[in-house]
Formats: sequence, C-alpha cells, structure tokens
Amino acid sequence: MDIRQYLDSTYLKTAQQAGVSEDENLKIVKNTIEEAIAQNFKLVMIRPEMVTMARKIITISGSKVNVGTVIDFPLGQGSTEQKLAEADKAIKDGADDLDFVLNYEGFKSGYINDVRKQVLECTRFCLQHNKTVKWIIEIAALNDHEIVQLSALVKNVILSNFEETFYLSVFVKSSTGFYKTRDGIPNGATLSGIKLMLENSFPLPVKAAGGVRTIEEAKQMIALGVKRIGTSSAGAIVNCFNTGDGGY
Repeated sequence: MDIRQYLDSTYLKTAQQAGVSEDENLKIVKNTIEEAIAQNFKLVMIRPEMVTMARKIITISGSKVNVGTVIDFPLGQGSTEQKLAEADKAIKDGADDLDFVLNYEGFKSGYINDVRKQVLECTRFCLQHNKTVKWIIEIAALNDHEIVQLSALVKNVILSNFEETFYLSVFVKSSTGFYKTRDGIPNGATLSGIKLMLENSFPLPVKAAGGVRTIEEAKQMIALGVKRIGTSSAGAIVNCFNTGDGGY
C-alpha cells in the first residue's frame, strides 16, 4: 500500500492566522507544494488564491500531484450562487478537487431542502467539469444524529441524481479544521465520527480531515475505510512510514 496516495497535504492558513508575514506565508505554501511533488502525495490542498501558483509549479515539474482547494471556507454559509462562482474560478485556475463547506448551520436550522439543492447544483457543476467534489459536514459542530443525517443527505442526493460511475468522485469529508470547540474537544476527525460517516455515506468515499497527525492515526483511519486523509502533517506521516515506524 502506498500511503502517499491517501494524503491530501494541506495548508489553509492565512498569514494572519499563521502569525507570519504575507511573504513568509507564501513561502510556506510553496514549500508545501514542493514537498507534495517530492513525496508524490495524492494532492496538495491550498487556499483558492494559491491555486494558479500551485498548478504552474506542478505543471513545470511534470508531477502528477493534484491541486485541491476549499470553497465557501470555513463557514459554508454562502449562497449556491456564491459557491458556484468560487468553484468556477477555482476550476479555471486549475483545481482538480473542490472541497465545499456544506451549510451545516442551515441544516441544523431546518433548511434541509435548501442544503439538498446546494449539494445537487454544486456537485453537478463540478462533475460536468470532471472534477472531484468533497462535502465538508463539520462533525465537531454536530451531534451523532446530525452526523448520520448529513452523511446520508449527501449520499441520497448523489445516488438519486447521478449515475454510479460518479459515486467515487463525491466524498463526504469530516472537518475544516478551523471550527472552534470548547474545553479541548477535538475539532477534526474522530474515530467515532468517521465510523458514523462511513456507515451512512456508503457507497460514497469518506475523507478524514482535521487532527490526523501521526502514522498511527493515519493507519487507523485507513483501516476504518477512509479513502483520503487531509493533514498538515503529511510529510511527517510519510517519513515515519518510510522509516518503518508504524508502517504496514
């Protein structure tokens, strides 16, 4: 098994969030892209304004690393039109994967049909452009019942409106990694949350994102059945794997 093909190497902080200058933050993004090329990760996940640069660097290198970005990040409360406009620009800039933040607060407030419509229209747009779509449900903001409901909602929209050949191109994703929790509660992928997602999104694939930092945690997620892992620790994970510390 090539663990690198499970890894979406991720850096989504602004300079302000990282506490560095714009130039320093740009250097971090470039280093993340170059590491993804050197390690042959599945994908590098960066902010929308960095997609053009990432595509240029990867194309010049001759690498097959994919470029991913986030849409309506991190709150997911934009309109369908806003999401589609962001997706259109990301695709034109060279993105392969588009990770949309689902309007989980709208869902929790009862606007379920609006959420379904948004999932349908945005997914259709991306699939028409042969892109991979991931729907971030933000499990730290949900209780177990809501995790089940939202995983099933995405699944049912896809199964009801698209042919089976598209199922593996639409993921349900756990987290943005930016949700603020209290009292040290995890804000990303947890084993219990991922299990609920896997059980209720099948046959759609699941991406575990947020808090996966070690080879042991990555192995646990893969053993459960996730197909992609979003992590800012991809380099450390693959280095540990290559040295045999926790490898298969």
